[in-house]
Amino acid sequence: YFSTIPYYIKVQEYRDFENRDIWEYHLNLSAVQITRMLMHAWELGNAYFDYFFFKENCSYHILSLLEVADPRLHLTDQFVAWTVPADTVRVITQYPDLVADIAYRPSRSTQIRRKRAVLSEAEDQSELRLIDDPAAADSAEFTRLPPDRQTFLLDLATDYLRYRSATAPAGGAAPYRDQQRALLVTRSRIKIPSEDIPIMPFTDRPELGHNTSRAGLGAGWRQDEFFEELTVRAGYHDLLDPDTGFTPGSQIELLSFSLRHYDKRDQSRLERFKLADIVSLTPMDALFKSPSWKISAGYDTVNRHDCRYCGNAYLNGGIGATVETHWVRHEMYFAFTELDANYSHAFEQNHRVGGGGTVGLLADLTERWKILLSTTYLRYPVGEDSDNWRVSFQQRLTLQKDLALRLEFNHLDRHDNEAVLSVQVYF
Repeated sequence: YFSTIPYYIKVQEYRDFENRDIWEYHLNLSAVQITRMLMHAWELGNAYFDYFFFKENCSYHILSLLEVADPRLHLTDQFVAWTVPADTVRVITQYPDLVADIAYRPSRSTQIRRKRAVLSEAEDQSELRLIDDPAAADSAEFTRLPPDRQTFLLDLATDYLRYRSATAPAGGAAPYRDQQRALLVTRSRIKIPSEDIPIMPFTDRPELGHNTSRAGLGAGWRQDEFFEELTVRAGYHDLLDPDTGFTPGSQIELLSFSLRHYDKRDQSRLERFKLADIVSLTPMDALFKSPSWKISAGYDTVNRHDCRYCGNAYLNGGIGATVETHWVRHEMYFAFTELDANYSHAFEQNHRVGGGGTVGLLADLTERWKILLSTTYLRYPVGEDSDNWRVSFQQRLTLQKDLALRLEFNHLDRHDNEAVLSVQVYF
């Protein structure tokens, strides 16, 4: 169903409660066109539509509303098989004279992270003490600070407590509101205005990023033979893709496959198919402690002495933690505890189920060069009693916005290694 609510309420929901950064695109629509669109949206209030995640999703229907406002627009015609939200923004910005202005609304968590980043080490410790105990504002250490730094720390602490109050589970907000009220009373005694600092986004606008579909041609070596490979991905973004326009440390890969031709045996086969492969690396620090997580499902190949390159269906999921540094440029260190299930005729009883863990490093060495290093150990007590140790080293060099070079080395299991070099085009 469609709903009509005040815009500021939706902004508050996205920015303050769900902590999403917002990019606003102000469109060149006349008063008559806006009225026509609003009247149509009102008519849709009681209309029911089937929701199709890949095609007729929320972003698709927003485009259809804009076509009602201006029938000369043909926005939905450009989406045949699937509709990616970032691509809908790209279509709007590429339409001549449709976008008048673009504005950025940072989420509350982004504001807190950016403000905290400018603190000295001593100020950061004072900030943490204020959040833990508002009475720390009366300490000699805090009152010795210049008034403008006191106000900055008090404002930041109240912002964080407001964030915790808004995101707390039902019945858990009261302690944060009480702490926030105590800090606001202290803040009211300092009669200088708060400093207004610009909040920069952690990533750029979505339409400036790479296109969301991708194809690659490559060549490599696995075990004792060479191969050629074609890889196609319907969408959307993986950890090694350029981060411009995408959330750093995020991956959503949908409907991707790899076809290989092995030269020695003159055999072509489906090497991999990913139904979905989603990873969220969320850095933890003293204030934000959201877990990282991942889930994937698809098909790959396993190499056994009695079954060379056998098909294997898998399901994997895990939860963990990530920390980030800026020693070189930007580094994320992550660790997962995970469960893994496999089904293949290569295994005894045709299946194995178990668990283990993964540790790894994702690093931007330069603006164009990114590496991903990881190692995984899995133990399977259910089905075939076995274990699996994997090591992967991957790197990507961006040649242009929609063109990249990728080199991978993967140790997949005992006596099963592969290396592949590929050129990837985003479209």
